Amino acid sequence: MPNNSVGKSVPRIDARDKVTGKALYSGDLAMPGMLYMKTLFAGRPHARVKNIDTSKAESAPGVVAVYTAKDVPVNEYGLQIPDQPVLCGPGSAKPYTDIVRFVGDQVAVVVAESEVKADAAIQVIQVDYEDLPLLPNPATALRSDAPILHPDRGDSNVCVHYKIRKGNVGEAFAKADIIIEGEYHTPVQEHAYLQPEAGLAYIDDEGLVTIEAGGQWTHADRETIAHALGLPNEKIRIVYPAIGGAFGGREDMSVQIVLALAAWKLQRPVKIIWSRRESIIGHGKRHPVTIKAKWGATRDGKLIAAENELIGDGGAYMYTSNKVLGNAAITSTGPYFIPNVNVDVYGVYTNNVPSAAFRGFGAPQALFMAETQMNKLAEKLGLDPVEIRLRNALKDGDTMGVGTPAPNPVSIRECIEAARDKFRWKKSKTKKIKSHLARGRGFAAGFKNVGFSFGYQENCWAKVEIYGNAKMERAIVHHAGAEVGQGTHTVMIQMAAQVLGLPEERIELKTSDSATQGNPGSASASRLTFMAGNSIKGAAEAALQKWKMEERPAIAEFKYLAPRTTPFDHDTGHSTPNFSYAYAAQAAEVEVDTETGHIRVIRIVSADDVGKAINPDLVVGQIEGAVVQAHGYAVLEDYKTKDGRVLTDQLSTYLIPTIWDIPESVESVLVEVPDPNGPWGARGLGELPFLPVAPAIAAAIHDATGVWMNEFPFTPERVLRALGKI
Repeated sequence: MPNNSVGKSVPRIDARDKVTGKALYSGDLAMPGMLYMKTLFAGRPHARVKNIDTSKAESAPGVVAVYTAKDVPVNEYGLQIPDQPVLCGPGSAKPYTDIVRFVGDQVAVVVAESEVKADAAIQVIQVDYEDLPLLPNPATALRSDAPILHPDRGDSNVCVHYKIRKGNVGEAFAKADIIIEGEYHTPVQEHAYLQPEAGLAYIDDEGLVTIEAGGQWTHADRETIAHALGLPNEKIRIVYPAIGGAFGGREDMSVQIVLALAAWKLQRPVKIIWSRRESIIGHGKRHPVTIKAKWGATRDGKLIAAENELIGDGGAYMYTSNKVLGNAAITSTGPYFIPNVNVDVYGVYTNNVPSAAFRGFGAPQALFMAETQMNKLAEKLGLDPVEIRLRNALKDGDTMGVGTPAPNPVSIRECIEAARDKFRWKKSKTKKIKSHLARGRGFAAGFKNVGFSFGYQENCWAKVEIYGNAKMERAIVHHAGAEVGQGTHTVMIQMAAQVLGLPEERIELKTSDSATQGNPGSASASRLTFMAGNSIKGAAEAALQKWKMEERPAIAEFKYLAPRTTPFDHDTGHSTPNFSYAYAAQAAEVEVDTETGHIRVIRIVSADDVGKAINPDLVVGQIEGAVVQAHGYAVLEDYKTKDGRVLTDQLSTYLIPTIWDIPESVESVLVEVPDPNGPWGARGLGELPFLPVAPAIAAAIHDATGVWMNEFPFTPERVLRALGKI
């Protein structure tokens, strides 16, 4: 009989090794005869590399090899499109690879007997640059006389444009009793995982070029590296060591290709660890977005029209801008029924660090606008912020902005009510506790897709082996899904245990090796519990059936295929872009010091529909972690650039929350409305609690001070400026 592993808070299987230091992360790896690599970054945002003189580096003490663009067989890569050179400079067959487009473009790498010797050799490489006109922001890049950053990809710097057209917005605005217009600005955010980009590459016993480095999708990493080296996929092996945090920032390549290149050419192990500064300038960030919005409602608080324009700074290369901004388009109307919608979303190439996937994937930016618009409408109409949301919340059968209903069941109403009740919203009152200290409360909601979107056939592989004679003794689960701190490997074992009826300790998990395992998909899009759960459930059930037929050992593989989705219609955006959504609502209480501008977040209540909590303690941990990370985004993290150069390139200048900065109380409410396609009803969670934090804090600041802040982070300087004190 199945046990009750699903729904039980078992300890994380990786916890002990991580807290004792036994777990090996990328930077901990070592092998006999290992060499060390250092990277030469461009250090300038837009230039042509006219010549690279590596002779001094090549003759420097301890140097084994120096590689430039001419040494890369296929000098291009990219998760969505191959628009980025592996190394920038002359010598490639591919055109335009001699152009650096942001300060973190890689120009050369040195391999030496020690890290110190590699670093010394980097310093003597001489590069002759011809600086090119700068595109420091989308406004400049959109000008008619702007240089084209990627002339081989069109005659515009617009890399993405999506349109949504539903109903008749013009007629609806003419009938609206109230119209709210606003312009909003959301900032860059640095992933700031504790371990910067690092890895080890070597030739394994089977002759495979093997790369051990933190990532989020083994098989996508393998395909990208194989393409750049001009090798078959099967000649590349990806193994994930302990990873720690990722938050979307490890979806795109960083050190992996050049490591593989060196190990392949030298037939020796090669290791690299980026410094914090290299990590900050050299790898992707959250998209900054400028949003213009116009929303209309009737006097009884019913939304009738929304018109949104979002312009995202994509940075120097595509990375995942097409997918991030597609998600922003969908979520820009909030989790509400609006019969008339016009949305235009643009992604623009600039000479900034590329914008990339980051927890929430476009929804935090769009929802900051949508939820602030809702709070402004509530104020103008004299309605409670919770009440206006309940009057407009999507319900089963309501069409979204894309013209099709969200998959059932739609649970945003349950989340709003749960957050309201836990916060005791009606009993809270705004109050000043001192002449310069004011308290306020705010409310916001959100939603986001689970799984990949826009017509991609979502899939996930697993294998289960059952061993024993007359009695089932143990099982092995094979799954390549990445553990990036969310606890997915623990819930994988729980889900297998649930099907097989075995205790968790009798199930072994073998993970994250592209040479022995099928494609898991990415640890992103809040998808792994949903997708891995269905694949493991299918494999375990198939193995169990073989076991019952007395097959010993009983071994089965299973590839789960999610319900189909469709891409945006080019002219209207009409689509079924996702097969599942998850919903959240939050209430926040803050204290504003009107003399210093300091914001103290006292309390956040987060109600999240997880469908079914496979491991409730891990769910609470994810909620608390997401809220803290989003609080940093909203209040503290102030990424600054000037003319394409990063000014906050250390954690001493780019400040992330410490234990003294986080909200004083985070209260989690687990809403469980089962998804009919989810394993045991589970939906995805990882990104969900991040989404409403910034607009909830903005609403609380307004409640305390009477001032709307349409731009964040809500630093003391920005708060004082909004209050008219500086």
